[in-house]
Amino acid sequence: MNTSTIQASSAQQAARSTDAQQIAAAAGRVLLAALFLLAGFSKLTQAEGTIGYIASVGLPFPELAYAGALFVEIGLAAALVVGYRTRWVAAAIAAFSLVTAFGFHFNLADQNQFIHFFKNVAIAGGLLQIVAFGGGALSLDARRTA
Repeated sequence: MNTSTIQASSAQQAARSTDAQQIAAAAGRVLLAALFLLAGFSKLTQAEGTIGYIASVGLPFPELAYAGALFVEIGLAAALVVGYRTRWVAAAIAAFSLVTAFGFHFNLADQNQFIHFFKNVAIAGGLLQIVAFGGGALSLDARRTA
């Protein structure tokens, strides 16, 4: 095998790896956002119950908190799907996940709340990976900078 054949093979392997990474980055954004989109649309159909739940944990201005949750879970999650301002959006959703973990699921003696708490923490960790590495080539951010 000559040097040019080895270099061509390496370049093809790198291109396949890069393609797989970009597809994984896009799929990761969609899968993380799906959880928030489903929760947001559920909140839209159950506004009264959601506002009551927010009020039950003692948050002031539960209607405003409800509107903020809808903004994050529908608006920012949609931006995450398409990769618009991905790092900022992922950071905001990660912060939201941590706030909800501590504000709504911190009763760690309750098995259900324990699971929800650490689910939110894990989701924040995944979102911080997006903050660190960006949305990838299959995002609106990549198109804006090209």
